[in-house]
Amino acid sequence: MVEELVAAGIAVGSAGVVYALAAARVVKQYERGVVFRLGRLTDSVRGPGFTMILPFVDRLRKVNMQIVTMPVPAQDGITRDNVTVRVDAVIYFKVVDPADAVIQVEDYQFAVSQMAQTSLRSIIGKSDLDDLLSNREKLNQGLELMIDSPAIGWGVQIDRVEIKDVSLPETMKRSMARQAEADRERRARVINADAELQASKKLAEAAGVMSEQPAALQLRLLQTVVAVAAEKNSTLVLPFPVELLRFLERAAPLPTEPAAPPTPEVPPAQAHAENLGEGSTPPENL
Repeated sequence: MVEELVAAGIAVGSAGVVYALAAARVVKQYERGVVFRLGRLTDSVRGPGFTMILPFVDRLRKVNMQIVTMPVPAQDGITRDNVTVRVDAVIYFKVVDPADAVIQVEDYQFAVSQMAQTSLRSIIGKSDLDDLLSNREKLNQGLELMIDSPAIGWGVQIDRVEIKDVSLPETMKRSMARQAEADRERRARVINADAELQASKKLAEAAGVMSEQPAALQLRLLQTVVAVAAEKNSTLVLPFPVELLRFLERAAPLPTEPAAPPTPEVPPAQAHAENLGEGSTPPENL
């Protein structure tokens, strides 16, 4: 009789141990437990730690509460200004209501992924190419609102959405490169023209000062010669300004005219004979 009682006690103890092992559950710190009892959701959500359920009656489903980083596959689209682009993004979200995340949607991660792809295609069609390249913060906010609106009903909160890369066709890249090069060249020409204008004003002021002192022009010429000679050149080209030549002309004395050679004196008889020889007829003897 005693042996039967001991055996019964051991059997009951073993059954209790098996029941306890079947009912025992451990929920991690970053998880929450949703319990279904005979297919119906219980009111309480099990927190982290050790918890017990009814074996063969309750079913515990654990939901991860961490922030999930999900890449959005690259989407091909046409912008509002008719440019074909390929855009990919990344989305950060987390579960804020474990019960809704389990009941309202079959697979909340797959649902968020599909919604992100659809919203990304929509935002590409509503934006210009310049906005995709330079105004991404505004597009990220709009994309976050588009995804977050349906995700609230799934117990999911969209934390952040970022557009990672915008791929352009090679022809568009070359066109943009030419445009940037032309813009740089235009700016360089404007800067050079502005520099020439400022330099011309300063040169005009310097010319006005030098015109008051003629010696200043000679000193400037000597400075130029010194600067050129410092380069150790074998040939020195020395420019002479017109003003210096005029100054030298004014300083040089005027040349005098040469005197005419004296004419030799001719006797009157010889002069009369020469006059007769030149064509006059001698008088006849009377």
